Amino acid sequence: MKIAIYSDNFFPELSGISDTIIASGKELARRGHLVNYFVPKYIKKNYDLLNLSYKEVFLHKNIKITRFPSFSFPTGTKQSRFVIPSGLGSFSLKKFNPDVIHTNLIAGVGIEALLDAKLLKKPLVGTNHTPIVQFLSYFPIKGKVVQKTVSRYDAWYYNHCQFVSSPSSPVLNEMKKYGFNVPCGVIPNPVDIDVFKPPKSKLELKKKYGISDFSLFYAGRLAPEKNVDMMVKAAANLKKIIPEINFVIAGRGSSEQDLKKLIEDLGLGNNSKFYGFIESPQKFAELYNANDVFVMMSVAETQSISMMNAMACEMGVVATNAWGLADYAKDGINSLVVEPGDQKALEEKILDLFKNKKKLEGLGREAREYVCQFSPEKIAKMWEDVYKNAINSYKKT
Repeated sequence: MKIAIYSDNFFPELSGISDTIIASGKELARRGHLVNYFVPKYIKKNYDLLNLSYKEVFLHKNIKITRFPSFSFPTGTKQSRFVIPSGLGSFSLKKFNPDVIHTNLIAGVGIEALLDAKLLKKPLVGTNHTPIVQFLSYFPIKGKVVQKTVSRYDAWYYNHCQFVSSPSSPVLNEMKKYGFNVPCGVIPNPVDIDVFKPPKSKLELKKKYGISDFSLFYAGRLAPEKNVDMMVKAAANLKKIIPEINFVIAGRGSSEQDLKKLIEDLGLGNNSKFYGFIESPQKFAELYNANDVFVMMSVAETQSISMMNAMACEMGVVATNAWGLADYAKDGINSLVVEPGDQKALEEKILDLFKNKKKLEGLGREAREYVCQFSPEKIAKMWEDVYKNAINSYKKT
């Protein structure tokens, strides 16, 4: 098949959506399909933020990347770009002549996907990666009217698709409240279980990265809705009981300086490590495995690839019971779960794992077994079936 994938987030933007669609596209390309990404063009400072070379990324010989002119748009990544939809993408799309178009977001590139699909009469598949109401803090205008308007727009947009997926059920259920009514289903994001796997020696990795015997870890975008400050505060409060406690943060974003100031104010400089963006998947996996407990207190996840990676590494996971995390983090089975914003409960769960190493190891083993069902091969097969069904149903209309 020829598959056109449209997204408002893409490399080099630090985004789980970008990581996900790249992982899925690479596996589809490996299976012989031709993939063309239609995405924003980023400027040099977007690459500089992550210390990346200002050049196009090579993903696979069966993958092409088509970039749209764009301008800066304020979000938590400090890299986001906005594309003014015009329908001009249809010229590039016509040359590629895809069998199906897959749209992933509802902003400028998303509208371009609607226009191009209509102009060239191509079937459209959609994925909603985002609990949109959790990102209204980035809008210049706020309030209940705005929330309802944006939620209705979200549903209206995805009603143009032959099929819509989301990595978790709450997002689909929320859209249904606002008139969403096309065929839909949950398709998880892929997890690279061959790269993210338990280490041969955790002790050696701890020595390599200078990490203590008990360490907390967060990886991902640093933004207000991620609530990374809760992990920092937990480390500060638990330091009296666990003097050697470390916490490690890998990522960048709008909250980075606020977090560093909080760490300084709490006197945790010697207990913390910031790694910024890590390009190498192998080094990233090592850093996961050098730590003990992954903390995900975000209230805006549809799945959380970073949490899935932690599970694949057999780490202990403490997650919040919010949005898509609730579909994947099973309390007492593959993780420990706390309610959103419950600082005391978070600290109790972390302390429980510190005191009970067998429990920590048991949760890790169950977590690894659980995420193996989300291998790139299995998820790509699901997408192949979705695309074929969308193509066939479109031919009948």
